[in-house]
Amino acid sequence: MKTVTINTLNTLKEQGEKFPVITAYDASFARLIEHAGIEVVLVGDSLGNVIQGYDSTVPVTMDDMIYHVEACLLYTS
Repeated sequence: MKTVTINTLNTLKEQGEKFPVITAYDASFARLIEHAGIEVVLVGDSLGNVIQGYDSTVPVTMDDMIYHVEACLLYTS
């Protein structure tokens, strides 16, 4: 897959182009997204609700985010 940067996304947005983005929190879902050909994976603090079971995203730490981003990077290019 080609490298997608913030500049790439900004250019697409300025041109009115749509692009798919899917949320993943772990290597398994990141692998599925990669195989589906989707070039943008969002790892957001909503993992606090979805994965960690919190009522809000406030308790999510930067260490939590780093852990989940690194897990997703294992299977994405």
